Amino acid sequence: MRSYGVNVEANPVVAVLHAEALPDPARMAPVAEHATVRYTRRDGLPDALDGAEVLFVYDFRTDALPHAWHAANRLDWIHAASAGVDPLMFPELRDSDVTVTNSRGIFDAPIAEYVLAQILSFAKDIPESLRLQRDHVWKHRDSERIAGRSVLVVGTGPIGRAIARLLTAVGMKVSGSGRRGRDDDPDFGTVTATEDLPAALAVADFVVLAAPLTDSTHGLFDAEMFAAMRPGARLVNVGRGELVRTDDLVDALRSGAVGGAALDVVDPEPLPPDHPLWDLPGVVITPHNSGDFFGWQDTLVDAFAENFRRWRAGSPLENVVDKRLGYVPSS
Repeated sequence: MRSYGVNVEANPVVAVLHAEALPDPARMAPVAEHATVRYTRRDGLPDALDGAEVLFVYDFRTDALPHAWHAANRLDWIHAASAGVDPLMFPELRDSDVTVTNSRGIFDAPIAEYVLAQILSFAKDIPESLRLQRDHVWKHRDSERIAGRSVLVVGTGPIGRAIARLLTAVGMKVSGSGRRGRDDDPDFGTVTATEDLPAALAVADFVVLAAPLTDSTHGLFDAEMFAAMRPGARLVNVGRGELVRTDDLVDALRSGAVGGAALDVVDPEPLPPDHPLWDLPGVVITPHNSGDFFGWQDTLVDAFAENFRRWRAGSPLENVVDKRLGYVPSS
């Protein structure tokens, strides 16, 4: 374990990379009380990094850091205001001694609720009910039950586990897919190894993508994987858009091999207005907000402030990312 922290008599420099909105100053007060805080957008990041010991990546979708890395001459620790850290996993950072932490745990339950909502929307055909209401049409229809239906969750980290627990609680039969296969997992029961994923897809009514984006998961869901899915099964993606080869998904939806898709993340992102995914039947698209509950920004800043307190005290940091894996290993 590395030794964290600085001389508490010194006044460390903390760079905060933000987009349009700044972190709430009141939430940042525990940091500003003990540090010089430099707020910056991407264009000013090199100047802000010069002499900074800490970087708070509040703009969690940014790709600015690799271009400013040359200025990181004193950097000790980077904290990401997100669970995924794929934009930060460029070679120079991976090979450095800089510690990376993330905001694991904040979005688990909200994303699980989103997944359940989308599965229920598919089963009860809520989009068609809204269309009929819009047209003032009273039309009786039957709907599916979700109890007893099978769900494969691809990704067995904290978000995948929160999804598994919630779907199990409503009576669905949940299994997982991860790097290692096992039959005694406390949340999934059975976890299928990635190399055996096609066989697991063949028996799932719903497939939920909740894996981190790494070299091994990039483009994992391609034409071969979609062909392996049970005909008419639905896909829910709350991981990263790049887990899916978008053109192959479009083809699978058009052919009916995939019965529908709820996509909170897409590739490219944002989705261009003329992209065919917008108009395909059975597709629901949301703008990467499945975990964004009222107050989530404040919760992210609070998590950083707590980790900053630990850093100053020389205590172990929370949610330390294994830069080789690209995520926080499960304990």
